Amino acid sequence: MSMMQRLDAAEALPGAAELRARTYELLRLDPGSAVLDVGCGAGLAVAELSSLGFRAVGVDLSAEMVDEARRRSPEAEFLTGDAYALPVDGGFAGYRADKVFHELAEPERALAEARRVLAPGGRIVLSGHDWEALVIDSSYPALTREIVRARASQVTTPRIARGFRRLLAGSGFREVSVEAVVGFFGGEPFVRGLVEVAVRVGAVSVAEGEVWLADQVDGGDAIAVPQFVACGVV
Repeated sequence: MSMMQRLDAAEALPGAAELRARTYELLRLDPGSAVLDVGCGAGLAVAELSSLGFRAVGVDLSAEMVDEARRRSPEAEFLTGDAYALPVDGGFAGYRADKVFHELAEPERALAEARRVLAPGGRIVLSGHDWEALVIDSSYPALTREIVRARASQVTTPRIARGFRRLLAGSGFREVSVEAVVGFFGGEPFVRGLVEVAVRVGAVSVAEGEVWLADQVDGGDAIAVPQFVACGVV
């Protein structure tokens, strides 16, 4: 499964549309306000924000993603750029980053850049999963712990979402608040991907992985993962 396919699948999961809508609500934008979506991927949030009457700009590190976003939403604005050095000037009323900060080794640098581009009184909204807290029903709890640890080890900062409050407050944002919801992953490609990572890093053997995977496929594959949404004001 390609990155594009994984992103599309994630945006189609139960509750995903509602969570996106909640991030837009927390931005508290006035009509016509400018909002930056960092790590915009294929541009779904930019398209939705534009349809709500905001001037949305998407930024992504991947030129391939930006090209796809422009293809899907040719009327919207998309730029190739880095969260540490955004290709825009200031004056934005909102900054949004969904499923981005767990890939950043220096999140404080990204937040300093967010403060640069936000106008006084502008709002930031971060959302993301806690990759160390996957909740999986399994007949093999010890194997499950190793598989979850292995998956988290492939994420730059797997625990960052649970620390959004501390991160935002420490970077000078005011009126910081955090909400948590539980999302659900699943499907054979996702659970097989967990096993493949665990085998590749040596956390479990091929045989152990197959036993665990068979149990998931036969017994159901709904995996719960905490998702945190935080907001703050410059």
